[in-house]
Amino acid sequence: MAGLEDDETDPRDLLFDNPVEVGANGRPTGVEVELPADEPDRAGEPFDPDSVSIDILPVTVEELLDRLGRGALDLAPDFQRRAASMWGEVQQSRLIESMLLGIPLPPFFMAQQEGDAWSVVDGTQRLTALVRFMAPELVKAAPLALRGLDFLGQLDGKGYGELPGRLRIRLRETRIVVHLVRLGTPEAVKFNVFSRVNAAGLPLTRQEIRHAMIPGPARDFVADLAEEPAFGEATGFSVSNERMTDREMILRYLAFRLSPPDEYRQQDFDQFLNEAVHRVNGLTDDERAWEARQFREAMKCALAVFGRHAFRKSVGRRRKSPVNKALFEAVAVNLAGLEDHQRELLVTSRDTVRADLAYQLDADWNFARALSVATSDEENVRTRFRVVRQLFQGVLSGD
Repeated sequence: MAGLEDDETDPRDLLFDNPVEVGANGRPTGVEVELPADEPDRAGEPFDPDSVSIDILPVTVEELLDRLGRGALDLAPDFQRRAASMWGEVQQSRLIESMLLGIPLPPFFMAQQEGDAWSVVDGTQRLTALVRFMAPELVKAAPLALRGLDFLGQLDGKGYGELPGRLRIRLRETRIVVHLVRLGTPEAVKFNVFSRVNAAGLPLTRQEIRHAMIPGPARDFVADLAEEPAFGEATGFSVSNERMTDREMILRYLAFRLSPPDEYRQQDFDQFLNEAVHRVNGLTDDERAWEARQFREAMKCALAVFGRHAFRKSVGRRRKSPVNKALFEAVAVNLAGLEDHQRELLVTSRDTVRADLAYQLDADWNFARALSVATSDEENVRTRFRVVRQLFQGVLSGD
């Protein structure tokens, strides 16, 4: 860039050297930070306060277990899949100890679904501890034996059935406070309400809220794609699966795959992703199978073309940068839209594809910015998808 003094920083470097995101748990997510727009964020769409319907209910533990047993409580749809990220046994045991000591628990936040089923939005960890201790068969989990207690050391090693009867009754009759967002509350309002929840434990991530709030086959479909080996290989297994960082990336891909980028209109990006969940829920089994196939092929092609720099702005550079979510969307969606023979041709022409993308990243300021700054902006979305599409088409047509 002409005109820079030796001690000046090229502003483009800021678009290539962004730090890695840190998740709500304080650990790196493996993906690049997205910078906000220059102007202040616009407020969300206003809504009528009367549309918010939240009941505060005192509910006993026994009543919650009964709901879970009847299928009327959605505790953790993928409990087995996420078991590794749940609380450890000492942390779970100390929650039980607190209840035995009569220490009240923070409130739980739930969303009412059709048929008066409740989805747990905030409180899954605490309820899982209770269920593992008192009724593990309901979630097909290993029973919890108390350990590492601070004040009731005499109960160390004991399971629920080994507690004195009066303590078992105390647990079952313990009342907890449930904030239940009623079914009639608009989805955007519910999402806003749950986004403000910062109760016990870690703050909820947007994807965790979305996962709990919107039931349906999209939950398992997104989780399955996040565990697809081809996705792990293409991203160098660097995208964290804690707090659903990987699932949010997959959902962003699906959102633009099922809703053409050229038709994208500026809006609340979280609502755009919420709508994508409903679109996935509305697909047939065959359609989801086809989408899974195209996703796998896109991942394999990206790895074959870009190698260890797939979905990273370090194409053409020696040092590997973090995965860039916006570049992931643009490359993956465009690759998924090609025929098999077209993807094979891109692999054959990988040197040209890499050189062309490296050139665009260096020479096209608008493209580079669209990958890192205000990535949900309408023009930035269209810019990045257009540039990648034209790059691929140029190689395929021999231009």
